[in-house]
Amino acid sequence: MPRSAVPVDLDQYFARIGYGGPRSPDLANLRAIIAHHVATIPFEAIDVLLGHGIDLSPATVDVKLIARRRGGYCFEHNGLFQRVLLSLGYVAEPLIARVLWMRERTAPPPAWSHMALRVVVDGVAYLVDVGFGSCVPTLPLRFDVAAPQPTTHEMFRLTATPEGFLLKVLLAAKWSPVYEVSTRICADEEYDIANAGASTHPHSHFRQQLLVALTTPEARNVLLGNRLTIRHRNGQVDRRWLDAVATEEALINLFGLPFQNEWRRILPQVTSTPA
Repeated sequence: MPRSAVPVDLDQYFARIGYGGPRSPDLANLRAIIAHHVATIPFEAIDVLLGHGIDLSPATVDVKLIARRRGGYCFEHNGLFQRVLLSLGYVAEPLIARVLWMRERTAPPPAWSHMALRVVVDGVAYLVDVGFGSCVPTLPLRFDVAAPQPTTHEMFRLTATPEGFLLKVLLAAKWSPVYEVSTRICADEEYDIANAGASTHPHSHFRQQLLVALTTPEARNVLLGNRLTIRHRNGQVDRRWLDAVATEEALINLFGLPFQNEWRRILPQVTSTPA
């Protein structure tokens, strides 16, 4: 049985993200649920940095992201979100992407290593992604619109490529690539391979540095190593470097994570030098 067929406790999920609105599978509710999810469940891969594996089984993901109030990375976020949408009656299909964010233009094409979703509402297909960390789209994006699409934060646009669509974001008056997403439906086995690489390969960036992100209606909050960046909706950017104590406080108070004593063994590593 595919992981997407495993039901999720919607009451517990909605309590976790603080959503008390209607549950009919329409566009307005999809937009609202996305906004609550990305503002409440952080993007983080702390377990990878600690050397722990990432288990994508629905039971494990539900305990971690819902019951234990942790965050996760793309396979955990979007795997959970797909099951939520299916339980609500949406058409939600799993896609795979290759990440181009902050990548040199001359670098060779990266592996297909990111999970996203295609959600169909009233016959219209949308790109939905609640698991892309510092540049997560905060609204569903239409695949059939090539013009820029506004969100509650930046403008995004999707343009067709030979293998799918290229997602770009407008930052500082410049369009920057985020990822190329394939339009073919992806199976669990392909995600398992990508997850193994992201969580265990020594060159995975998740094994090199701390990355935590949470996008609220007011700002994008990003902790990269010991550098905390807050990008406000009005364009103001606040940036500062944190010591180990301030990093611990940010994980608890800004990102809402239940701090674990085990995490203290990586704080000297991530706060020793500016990120």
